[in-house]
Amino acid sequence: MERFELIGKNLREKGYTVSCFATAKEAAEYMNAQIDGRTVGFGGSMSLEEMGLYELLSEHNDVRWHQRIPEGKTSKDVRVAANAAEIYISSVNGIAETGEIINIDGNCNRVASIFYGHEKVYLVVGENKMAKDYDSALWRARNIAAPLNAKRLGMKTPCAVRADRCYNCKSPERICRGLSVLWAPPMTGEFEVVLIGEKLGY
Repeated sequence: MERFELIGKNLREKGYTVSCFATAKEAAEYMNAQIDGRTVGFGGSMSLEEMGLYELLSEHNDVRWHQRIPEGKTSKDVRVAANAAEIYISSVNGIAETGEIINIDGNCNRVASIFYGHEKVYLVVGENKMAKDYDSALWRARNIAAPLNAKRLGMKTPCAVRADRCYNCKSPERICRGLSVLWAPPMTGEFEVVLIGEKLGY
């Protein structure tokens, strides 16, 4: 895919490792083969859910994900444990063809973990997350990803009613509280972007 080639080229020039796959199944099998016997943290992500990645990796890794809370643990317990993992995996809310990677977060555990603290971070990107430039990727994160997530979570926010756009609300349940932009991979740890030629998540 021409767009994959362009994004891949720009990401590699910025210092990322880039892997490209036609399907989510192929990407999941690749990651399952790469990660073995490690502690793995997951960010909140419908993309990872749709890939079935938790089930695959859990067979031979210690995976911490607040979308799968073990008995006797709280969501906060699992988020803290995920932040301390050797490997961290997250999807993204928007990625520009020019290579900027954007995420919006409510609790901000996900954006914090992407920035720092792990030996390696994998960023999973479905084709629906790709945008022409930084402004378009930011618009997508605010007006597509965030409202759809707010609706999925049952939040009482203006955007969750129709999941149509950001209203820049002052609701106590607002989920767009922290914005992260990766201009290039941070200096600590390895960053790999996994591009997938299917629509995944929001």
